[in-house]
Amino acid sequence: MEWQNDSSRNNEATTSAHLQCRELVEVMIAAGVRHAVVSPGSRNAPLIIAIAREPRITKWVVTDERSAAFVAVGMTQRLGQPVMIACTSGSALLDYAPAVAEAYYRQLPIIVVSADRPREWIDQNDSQTIRQNGALAAVVKQSYDLPTIPDNDDSRWYTNRIINDAAICATTYPMGPVHINVPLTDPLCHTVAVPQSMPRIITRPRIDHTLPADECQRLAGIIASSQRVLIIAGFHHPSATLNQALDSLSKRSNVAVLTETISNLHGDHFIQAIDRTLASMPTGDAHRYAPQLLITMGGALVSKVAKKFLRRYPAAQEWRIGIDHCTIDTMQHLTMRIDATPETFFTQVAQCLQQHSDTPSAEGYAALWQRLADAATVRHRRYIAAAPWCDLKAFSIIIPSIPGNYTLHLSNGTSIRYAQLFGTEITQPCYCNRGTSGIDGSTSTALGTSLVAPDGETALLITGDMSFGYDLVGIASQYNSMKFKIIVMCNGGGNIFRFLGGTSALPELEQYFEVARPVRFHSLADAFGLSYFEAHDEASLTATLPQFYATPTPALLAIHTPAQENATTLRRYFGM
Repeated sequence: MEWQNDSSRNNEATTSAHLQCRELVEVMIAAGVRHAVVSPGSRNAPLIIAIAREPRITKWVVTDERSAAFVAVGMTQRLGQPVMIACTSGSALLDYAPAVAEAYYRQLPIIVVSADRPREWIDQNDSQTIRQNGALAAVVKQSYDLPTIPDNDDSRWYTNRIINDAAICATTYPMGPVHINVPLTDPLCHTVAVPQSMPRIITRPRIDHTLPADECQRLAGIIASSQRVLIIAGFHHPSATLNQALDSLSKRSNVAVLTETISNLHGDHFIQAIDRTLASMPTGDAHRYAPQLLITMGGALVSKVAKKFLRRYPAAQEWRIGIDHCTIDTMQHLTMRIDATPETFFTQVAQCLQQHSDTPSAEGYAALWQRLADAATVRHRRYIAAAPWCDLKAFSIIIPSIPGNYTLHLSNGTSIRYAQLFGTEITQPCYCNRGTSGIDGSTSTALGTSLVAPDGETALLITGDMSFGYDLVGIASQYNSMKFKIIVMCNGGGNIFRFLGGTSALPELEQYFEVARPVRFHSLADAFGLSYFEAHDEASLTATLPQFYATPTPALLAIHTPAQENATTLRRYFGM
């Protein structure tokens, strides 16, 4: 993360009289913060003043703190920059927790700033006072508590030092959220002229974690000599550098590369639809596809099938690539942790492998996986062509229709799992809140991405009716962007529970899991200024999609499918 020191000053400008707030804003600007999402309050008035009067920061006001934090998640995932969120004291901070947890497990640099009452008033039955310091400790890289009144040299030095430390912590690999708690005293709304002097900025150059040349050669030699090398990628931000390096490795006869929709990796030799490929594996042949060397990278895998396969057929060696908060041993057979970014590691290894010859072979490991993937594609297309109207049929129409200048956002549950079956057809950048895989915040996250999208780019969210209802506040802000479109799969509530083996057979399925209820989506769209479209079958969906994409306003498309048919069709797809 490059830091910039912008010393421009407007001699007539004013800002908050609270030094902590002024220093915090200046240091975060130096750390790369250019967007802040604030929520209204009284105790955080000094923070709002300092942020609102800073022309170098683009400000967004979102009333609901849970939504505000997810909006920031969407912004930082698209920008690759730290984003600041600021709230008032009390329970407002706790509403940040779901989004901050998501940011933590996706290594997104969210700067959480909470206003607080002076320490002496905590637990004294005063209004809006809770124990805020450390409230998010389990899901942030570090928690910080500023002095209430930095009124001497030591306390001012301390304030500056820990604000700098917070900025460095958030933007250093592995990146992630930090929490800065700011106790503030009355008067809250006093202002002063913007100081002409700059606060101290502590810089930290970015250090690439590279492999020593001899170690790179050793690891490349292991890859070259292994007959069955499997690389599997979880969620990852789009990266041309990583894509190029993995594409080079995937051309070797002994290497198979498996990617997920939200891996954002695309190549002619990649296996890009893991679930449908593994579902086509002949009974009794699984051992032939088991790797000798397994290399994992990226975030959590969506595919339960892949995890079950790789745990049942462990590799002799398993490497984990990534700068992680802890040792990640998802498949339970890790033998080496390599602390390097996937971009750095695979680029280095690909270069070293050029010294190792490789003979293309129709009987090699890569060809074995490719034949399985090709057979799965044929089966997939035949099955969908004959399928009745259902979620699967709807996705088969939606996915190829998405314009190339869109980013795709998927809610958790059925949306991400259906999209996994169409990995070869999704070329757009694709995101999902898989850090915690929660139902909350999908709409707000996609909204956040749309707000910072460059001209010509539109964010498309595909969500379920339950997920959409859970985050209605995501369309209730004043920022329904012209670059934001939503498809809601109206399939009767939590349709994923009808497919899962455990819950699908329970008598409580409909009342306690799916919780279906009729929703007037047209009324919601009208209330919040979205153009409205709907589809009830294959013909109406095919006819409506071009109009939906072409409308120059934010829009909502409700697609109605039968709950029981959805589950039956998907079970048959996987041979259940």
